Parts: sequence; structure tokens; C-alpha cells
Amino acid sequence: MLSTSLDFFYGFSVASVDKRKARLYLLLSVINNLGILAVFKYYNFFIAETHQFLEMMGLNASPLVLEIALPVGISFYTFHGMSYVFDIYRGIQKPVRNVVDYAVFVGFFPLLVAGPIERANHLLPQIQKSRIFNISQANEGVKLILWGLFKKVVIADSLAVIVNSIFENYQDHNAFALIIGAIGFSFQIYGDFSGYSDIAIGTAKLFGFELLSNFKFPYFSRNIIEFWKRWHISLTSWFRDYLYLPLGGSKKGNGTTLRNIVLVFLLSGLWHGANMKFIFWGLLHASAYLLFRWFQKGSKTPDHIIGYHSKLPSIKELFQVLITFSFVTFAWIFFRAPNLEVASNYCKKIFNGLIFHPAQFLEIPVGLSIFEFIIVFVLMDWWFRKDSRSLRTSSVKYLNYAIYIVMASMVLTHLNFFVNHKEVEFIYFQF
Repeated sequence: MLSTSLDFFYGFSVASVDKRKARLYLLLSVINNLGILAVFKYYNFFIAETHQFLEMMGLNASPLVLEIALPVGISFYTFHGMSYVFDIYRGIQKPVRNVVDYAVFVGFFPLLVAGPIERANHLLPQIQKSRIFNISQANEGVKLILWGLFKKVVIADSLAVIVNSIFENYQDHNAFALIIGAIGFSFQIYGDFSGYSDIAIGTAKLFGFELLSNFKFPYFSRNIIEFWKRWHISLTSWFRDYLYLPLGGSKKGNGTTLRNIVLVFLLSGLWHGANMKFIFWGLLHASAYLLFRWFQKGSKTPDHIIGYHSKLPSIKELFQVLITFSFVTFAWIFFRAPNLEVASNYCKKIFNGLIFHPAQFLEIPVGLSIFEFIIVFVLMDWWFRKDSRSLRTSSVKYLNYAIYIVMASMVLTHLNFFVNHKEVEFIYFQF
């Protein structure tokens, strides 16, 4: 309520013709929003890191740790508030005079806890106008909800059982099994997070709202630049529009471009959590992004997805996709492991196995059953690849009914199992 109220009132001051006043209240909005994040999400992390540094220097100090809960959706509604004030300052949004309309924008329930991160000039006009129930839009929404539940409950939660077992007991498994675990987590987090986004977009459709797309089949990307155009799109575009471009983007020389890209990925990693592993994960992606950008030398990444004009990808495209997926999967190890030390040991055991014990790859590894879910997931993603917002259907009407009945049955079966055996929280609820 405090965050919503402050940015609502700041909006009027930021719209002032007095530029000094506008800049002052823009700065106050940034300080307030980042201050809320700093206290609730990052304070204990920086205090712990400072305490560890002081101990290394031989100084003893008792850190003051805050024992407070992380507010629900804090990473998302603070970004909503900041983007609203920034857009008013830039002249692409006018202040909203109805506080309820603004509060709905900031805390719209389908996207509050895991996104997508909305823009004021996209969602607010939809909130301010009258809406009528649209059966076609609702039908698309229900299909997306079902597809999202399938990805989360059937794919992600099933993979989680195997992935968790491998990561939590990685010392007991060989390199082959650890690779299986990393691949499994790649599809687990994709199914989990994109599944939530589909449910959010589908739920919003039932109420007459169209949310921004958050995923566009990222594992079919041909390079790391294309991957970040397709993965968590709302966060990537937020950092681009409100950090990368205001700092000069790529128009002020190679040094500035390097700084801006590293800063964006560094903060993107830190946004996911107050832990050194997320910072390292961000820097890994920054390194790959810069490396590919250097080798690319001005050539543009195609806007269309692979296989858009054909039924199958070319050999070259398939090779590019596999290379990109391999790097992303390697980086996910640092995201999934509890800390940097475990992630480093996990990777070390994989490389040692590849170099010194290649014979183990002739044995049947633990966790091979994950491919039963992954193959189904990839095939369905390929079928839907041309449109992330409306699921492709078959020309055979009864086949569509059969597909949805099978999906619904599998969702209900898996829900019954997981509800009675373990928690099924979405991964991104923790961020």
C-alpha cells in the first residue's frame, strides 16, 4: 500500500513542466522503490557479505540481521511502480487520476507473484475502459491455463522429483547422471516459469485483459542473444528500456556498451535473489552475450523462430540450437545449486568424468526417465511454436478435443499425486 500510494502521487509531480521538480520526484520514486527492495530482499545478503569480509580482515563485528518476511510479489510491483513514473517522465504516459485504476495496474493478481512485468501504457488503458465478456478470448484463455498447468504439473513437477534427487545427492552420482540432472532442471524451470506465465495470461483473458508475452519458445534459440529475446521477455525488455538505453545503450562506444551489458546482466542476476550464485549466473550470460556479439560483427539475429516457414529446422539451425541450449543448461547449474561452492563441485565432477572416466557414459545413468517428459514437451512446443499466445489446433476437430481431454486428465492425475505427497510451489515465487 505504501509503495502504491507513493508512486501514484509521485506521478503527478513527475508530470510537472518544471524539469527540476520532475527529476526530483523521479529520483524519489527510484530511491523509495529500490529502498524497499534493499531492505526486504537484499539487506541481509549485503550484511552477511560485509561481515564475512570483515572477518577475513581480522575484525570482529556482530551483524544486525533483520528477521522479516519477504513481501509477496515485491520484485514485480516495485518494477511496475518505477516503470509507471519513468514513463510519465519520458512523456509516454499521463498520470492516472483514479487511484483504484492505478492500484489494479500495480497489483493485478494474475501477474503479481511471478509476472510478466507489465507496462503502464499497455495495461492501464485496458483497466480504464469498459470490458465485455468475449467468448473467443475466454476460450483462448482456458486453453492457455490448461497448457500452463500441463507444463507446471505434468512436466516441471515430475522432473523436479528426479532433478532434486540428483542435485541434493550429486556426490553419489557419476558425470552422466549429473548432466541428466542439469538437462532436467533446464526443462523444469522452463516448464515451471513459462507454465505460470501461460496461466497468468490465460486468467487475464477471462477478465478481458491481454498481458505481455513472457516466453516465445526460448529453447529453440539459435544464439544467446536470441535466447534473451525469448526468455523472460518482460524482464529483459524492462532492463533494456529503463537501464540499458538511458545509460547510452550501444551508441557511445565499445567501452560504454561493455559496461551497460555487464551491468544489465549483473542486476538481472541479483534481481533473482540475494545470493552470489545469481550474480555469477548473470555474469556468465553477460560473457556469452558479449562474446557472441563480438563474433556476430553486426549481422542481425532473425526475428522469426526456426522452422517458421518449414516443418523441420535445418542441420545448421539444429546445431546452433544445441550449442545455445548446452550453454544455457551449464549456466542453470549455478542457478539451481544452493551456493557457488556446490555448483562449482557439480561442474568439476562433470568435467572430471568427461576427461578421466569416459567409460561411465556407456552405462545407463540415474534419471534417464526424464526424457519421457522432455520429448513430449519439446514436440508440443514445436507444434505450438508459431504463436505463444494462442495454441495451434488441428484441422481435425475431434483430435483437438482428444488432446485437451488427455492433457486435462494428466493434469488432474499429477495434481492428485503431488498434492498428497509434497509441495508444488512455483520456482519464481521465491523471487
